[in-house]
Amino acid sequence: MTPDLQQRFSNLGENDIDVLIIGAGINGAGLFRDLSIQGVNCLIVDKADFGSGTSAAPSRLIHGGLKYLETGEFGLVAQSTLERNLLLKNAPHCVEPLPTFIPVFSWTRGIWAAIRTLFGSKTAPRSRGAVLIKIGLRLYDFFGSRDQVMPRHRLILKKQARKEMPHVTPAIVAGGIYYDAKISRPERLVYELVSDGLHANARSLAANFATLAAVSEGRLTFRQPDGREFTVAPNLVVNAAGPWIDHVNNLLGATSHLIGGTKGSHILLDHPELVRSLNGHMIYFEADDGRICLVYDYLGLALVGSTDIPANDPDNVRCEEPETEYFLESVRSLLPTLRFDRDQIVYSYSGIRPLPASDAAAPGLISRDHSAPVKEPESGRPFPIISLVGGKWTTFRGFAEEVADTVLSRLQRSRSQSTRYLAIGGGKAFPADAQQRSAWIRDTASRSGVAAERADELLRRYGTTAAALLSSASGYTDEQRLTGAPRYSLREIDWIVRNEIVVHLSDIVMRRTTLAIEGRLTLAGLREIAGVAGATLDWNAERTASEIQDVVSQLSRFHGQALTGKVAAEPEKAPRPASG
Repeated sequence: MTPDLQQRFSNLGENDIDVLIIGAGINGAGLFRDLSIQGVNCLIVDKADFGSGTSAAPSRLIHGGLKYLETGEFGLVAQSTLERNLLLKNAPHCVEPLPTFIPVFSWTRGIWAAIRTLFGSKTAPRSRGAVLIKIGLRLYDFFGSRDQVMPRHRLILKKQARKEMPHVTPAIVAGGIYYDAKISRPERLVYELVSDGLHANARSLAANFATLAAVSEGRLTFRQPDGREFTVAPNLVVNAAGPWIDHVNNLLGATSHLIGGTKGSHILLDHPELVRSLNGHMIYFEADDGRICLVYDYLGLALVGSTDIPANDPDNVRCEEPETEYFLESVRSLLPTLRFDRDQIVYSYSGIRPLPASDAAAPGLISRDHSAPVKEPESGRPFPIISLVGGKWTTFRGFAEEVADTVLSRLQRSRSQSTRYLAIGGGKAFPADAQQRSAWIRDTASRSGVAAERADELLRRYGTTAAALLSSASGYTDEQRLTGAPRYSLREIDWIVRNEIVVHLSDIVMRRTTLAIEGRLTLAGLREIAGVAGATLDWNAERTASEIQDVVSQLSRFHGQALTGKVAAEPEKAPRPASG
């Protein structure tokens, strides 16, 4: 915990908090930022780290939801495409355009099935022909026209499609190309939202690894990792615990059955040939069983996903062997001239989507829209509880705005500022074009004494926060690089530990940075990071060893990654996406 945050907790009185948010995933963090900006005194708590649950396990896409057109969720598509366009402007340091290729295997297939689904059929997904895809892409462009920042779609015939995607199976008859977006560091963006909220309101607080110790007559007591406790009596509680929502409501004495989650798993492949051939595109395709899959370049690796399986144990979710085989078989079928095998897998991950309870026969047909049901006060519980159910990564800002307006109304207050065009974290004052970017890089490099290439690399990694990182006092230099990950410096790690509410070693390597998911970690590098963190956080030798072992165990158990002296191949410079 930073000194400023420690001081805030030292001054905290029981009645100082207007709104308590339980759960610091993307929905909770987005709401915390919005309410804090409005001057509402908020406390956000999580039993683990910020953004460490479901929010750390998405397909890493910021997308409008093309498939939601089939179920007639036009309002959701309209909101999602708008929020996608806004995030491209508000978080340009980690959200970027993603041209997407859809392989088409027929001309007319799926039309009648699509009509049935549009009118409420709960049948499983099916093949979609060129006519259906063309209609869908036209609609998608229409809904995405507000604050538009990317080109419109195009449909290309087989010859041109195979020229652009040379390894795609010759069974296609055409291909569609449209634009969505990807997010390189979703876990970091969650932290940045929390940080923005803390900076917006000096009386707001955030606590990671805080467990609920007691609930009594409207007073909630939380225990922090160091054993210290704090108690608050909020006017209102927001349950943003994702797949744990029903569990948290039960603890608060407000039994609910709101969540019917599904499991989504992904794998990352060290496959330079595939990444090169994608040419900056994602392939969004239908697997042999009708499910939608995707593959695209994520930080130099090929990300493949995802599954959609009913599940209800978010604490023990991981990508299982049948899912891995399913992914490999799917990409083998789509890209028959390339080799795919388990030895290429660098990392895997899985999470449970906090979807609303549903009786849909196909998990893919469960709505990704959001809702915020309210449990009004009862005897022994003087505060109402608003539960944030469903939603998707892309729409977090809009969801937060809706709920914030509800909270403000209940508190008899009004909105003072919109977040619609408000930059997030390292997106603040981000250079708007190539000329401004060159000037920012040149100025930052000159002030800090690093090479221009290094300033550019840190701008891509941290946004404009990189300037503060490079100008801060540190006992480490930028030339001191991590073993096995020479693009990361000990100075970066030191700055993160001192400024970004780090409690555990895993916070650094799995959320504040992408070291783990990139396959950049080695045991030697992990020990170096632990040494830097331990020096600032006052870890003794036993604590340091325990932190290292915990990361090794987490990576092995939940991500299929065994730390050795080897690392994934250094990614090549990303190819320029083909223009629309």
